[in-house]
Amino acid sequence: MFAAIHDTYGEPADVLAARETERPEPTAGEALIRMVLSPIHNHDLWTIRGNYGYKPPLPGAIGGSEALGIVEALGEGVDPELLGKRVSVAGVHGAWAEYFTAPAATLLPLPETISDTAGAQLVAMPFSALSLLETLKVGKGEWLVQTAANGAVGKIMAGLAKARGIHLLNLVRRDEAANELLRSGMTNVLSTADPDWKSKARALIGEAGAVSAIDSVGGEMATHLVDLLGTDGELVVFGTATGAPLALSSGELITKHVTVKGFWGARVSKEMAPETRRRLIGELVELATRGELPLESEGSYALSRCADAMKAALTPGRSGKVMLRP
Repeated sequence: MFAAIHDTYGEPADVLAARETERPEPTAGEALIRMVLSPIHNHDLWTIRGNYGYKPPLPGAIGGSEALGIVEALGEGVDPELLGKRVSVAGVHGAWAEYFTAPAATLLPLPETISDTAGAQLVAMPFSALSLLETLKVGKGEWLVQTAANGAVGKIMAGLAKARGIHLLNLVRRDEAANELLRSGMTNVLSTADPDWKSKARALIGEAGAVSAIDSVGGEMATHLVDLLGTDGELVVFGTATGAPLALSSGELITKHVTVKGFWGARVSKEMAPETRRRLIGELVELATRGELPLESEGSYALSRCADAMKAALTPGRSGKVMLRP
């Protein structure tokens, strides 16, 4: 079979190449999936660079962690009803291949009402966003602030917050990104390139301040977010677009009793109670079926053009996920 493989860590477009490799066979409890579409996530790119929490063994590492596909074969002990099903699966290693294996228990059979494009990215980012929202202190009628609102998780969070009745302030770093989100129907969008953005943010949130804030930027943005939080607020670090260390004011942290913590979706998912997982997955499927999750695509590339796909995935201003296909 063909797969997108890297033998060293480095920039994805430089080290990833499509070549033939041996097709895997499902072991007990596993299923063999024929890949139909697989998205390129930021954490996939970080993994290839070697700076993510998971480091695949080299050489011969196959990229990709989520996909939509068809169940082609089953290992011992797997429900035969899964054979031939169209499924979504995330948290796997090696999804950028014509075939890959996954634990059968993690497969999510999809209704026909969910498109291949939506199904291919239904679990990883939406589930991380919903899991994050589930852990936050913010509740119905209260304010949540998020940075990187034009990213995949940011757009998904907007839909989830609306469904739960949470007021959401969406921050982006460019005026063009703010205008794009406003045109798409998102509300309460501000560009931090506007010198007066914080005054506008305070006017929206009110004197009590926000209950929770999510940061995916890093650097000085953390100071601004803490400033927008109310007493006993929380700042949750979800990512770092700049790579800069957080800049925090000791005075604000002390007087407001602000909590600062990190969130890693992979760990949270691993430690989550099965009944909680089922409830959250059910919520996502329902929202996707109703078309209330923004799961868009910026186009797909054949595995043979994986280097081009990596460049496209790193292009600023995308409106959706870049996908790989067989």
